[in-house]
Amino acid sequence: MALDLDSIGKKIGPLTKDYDWRDVVLYALGVGAGFDDLEYCYEDKLKVIPSFSIGAVFDFLAQAAIGSNANLAGILHGEQEIVFHNAIPTDGTLSSTGAITNIYDKGDNKGALVLAEADTVHSNGQKLFTNYFTLFCRKDGGFGGDPAPKEDFDFPERQPDFEEDAQPSGDQPLIYRLSGDIFALHVNPDFAKASGFEKPIMHGLCTHGYTCRAVVKHLFPGQPELMTRFKVRFSRTLYPGVPIKTQIWKISEGKAVFRTLNADSGEVVIDRGEVEWISQAEAKIRASRTGIRFDDQVAIVTGAGAGLGRVYALELAKRGAKVVVNDLGGTTDGSGSGQGPADEVVAQIKAQGGEAVASYANVATEEGGRAIVDTAVQAFGRLDILINNAGILRDKTLAKMEPAAWDSVLAVHLVGAYNVTRPALQKMKETNYGRIIMTTSAAGLFGNFGQTNYSAAKLGLVGFMNTLKLESEKYNVLVNTVAPVAATRLTEELLPPDLTDKLKPEFIAPLVLFLSSEQCPTSGGIYNAGMGHFSRAAIVTGPGVVVGKDGQVPEPEAVAASMSAICSIDQAQEFETATLFLGSMLDAFSQKDSSQASGSKPAKLSVAKIFAKMPDAFNADKAAGVDVVFQYCISGSDGGDWFVTIKDGTCAVEQGKHQAPTTTIKMSAEDFSAMIMGKLNAMQAYTSGKLKIEGDLMKSQLIEKLFNF
Repeated sequence: MALDLDSIGKKIGPLTKDYDWRDVVLYALGVGAGFDDLEYCYEDKLKVIPSFSIGAVFDFLAQAAIGSNANLAGILHGEQEIVFHNAIPTDGTLSSTGAITNIYDKGDNKGALVLAEADTVHSNGQKLFTNYFTLFCRKDGGFGGDPAPKEDFDFPERQPDFEEDAQPSGDQPLIYRLSGDIFALHVNPDFAKASGFEKPIMHGLCTHGYTCRAVVKHLFPGQPELMTRFKVRFSRTLYPGVPIKTQIWKISEGKAVFRTLNADSGEVVIDRGEVEWISQAEAKIRASRTGIRFDDQVAIVTGAGAGLGRVYALELAKRGAKVVVNDLGGTTDGSGSGQGPADEVVAQIKAQGGEAVASYANVATEEGGRAIVDTAVQAFGRLDILINNAGILRDKTLAKMEPAAWDSVLAVHLVGAYNVTRPALQKMKETNYGRIIMTTSAAGLFGNFGQTNYSAAKLGLVGFMNTLKLESEKYNVLVNTVAPVAATRLTEELLPPDLTDKLKPEFIAPLVLFLSSEQCPTSGGIYNAGMGHFSRAAIVTGPGVVVGKDGQVPEPEAVAASMSAICSIDQAQEFETATLFLGSMLDAFSQKDSSQASGSKPAKLSVAKIFAKMPDAFNADKAAGVDVVFQYCISGSDGGDWFVTIKDGTCAVEQGKHQAPTTTIKMSAEDFSAMIMGKLNAMQAYTSGKLKIEGDLMKSQLIEKLFNF
């Protein structure tokens, strides 16, 4: 078992969690709150302890551990930093999206560090917090990776300004785990001993919650919503029932450092603590900003002097974005230029209290594209959002279309998007964040008479997006495409007046703003929008049929006879990559039952059938030196008891219970079938409580190696 270095940059999420005041109170009780701080425990005027923000995303933490392929028996929480963007409501739905950002090697027998981060947004449209996780993987070091960068930290050479004593209960982990962190290390004595501990230990994040309460109490009492940053290092484990002491040094107004000690031994259990907070006045300003916001973000909108681009720029600015308004100022066919359209939009944004600068560069040139991005960086210091909206029309049937008309339309729409997106992506990579919007059209998706140049360019943007989404995902840059149906100056001569009134560009902006926001969880989507109606478009492939004999080129007549099956899109599929599509085509040639012909597996296998197939699925060449007995206790109407004996490279399966199994696996029949079919990851099942393991935990990790269904 080795850490998966390819997991770096791969997206995790979105993972959602519904919660209400009961979850908030349960968390508070789990971290020692009570009548002394009733504001955390009573639904009347309830407030949320800031550290609830990590308690609310346990699933993400588990996914990071699973995705890195770390040895779960050796995992400890190393460091945790939380940045708070808005106050946490007492109920709603949280959606968290992020990735593993790095893996560092501490050396042989010294372990490894897995770093991950996640942004969490609330169902009210606000980004609430960002978690930065560091997992210490004690049993995974020595793979030759880069060492972690060192950080300097010193406590003041004076007595703490504040100290807070607390006495966690001996049963504290049993309460805290009900908030979602059900890892066996904190409840199962056998697992704890297998991991090198005398007994179950305190959750580091439970002590973290105690510490957070102490910090709020002494620095900004009764106002947890003022906290903006909370960072700690978990330095030692703590057993339940051991008293703790939190020491706090105020560095300046709005900043302090702290640590938490084992009060009996004096050992530091939470070290290098840093906390920052804002004033009440700043908190009021934050509270006034509701819904989807773009505060402190920088956006480029091309073709923003009129129509759709103008609306996008104005709406982004209203919600806090700093905007580069790019427009060449030409006519609808791309001829001419002028500064007036861009300047007018900039003036309107400034009149409304926003920030904007104009750009008159031509997207159709490489120099123009780079100049647009440089304008954003020089004016505002960064780039977060790019909306490729610039466009022209030169409509004619193909028979009458001169090369200049073809080239000019592709130069603005398709090449123009390349010219701006390439330097924009380079800037977004530096901050590990970005949102890019392409603009396609119904003409590109479905065709439109007299617009071969326009249709080719617009569908080309879809292909551009399909590959860019794969290349940019590891940098947290999401790319989506919008197909607007709106009245603009490009369409004013084509649409009747009564329809023009219904096709206002304002109806497109809500979708574009959402796709441009931190709340957007998707990449690679194509969305139709018009008149308040929104839908997703997709390129799908039917299951198809193999024509002729395998390995022989079929005759055209055989293809003609099979056209009905070839053209069918019943049970059509989407594919995220060309590789996945090729895989489905190859599957059509494999000797599988009809339910697997399209590349999918049967929905379910009976438990009895799974055990009947186990000897055939056994990899004898990987069983050298293995001598184990796996006991399976499968619950449910389809369940039962089976044990599998592996010895001397052989596998024997018997129904019933073994007297002395090496490892016992307990699952429901439904979850067991899903795991065998590859629809449920074994580590994910374990950390979520769907899979329970008794006996030798380490031997259970042999199962995936020994069997291949």
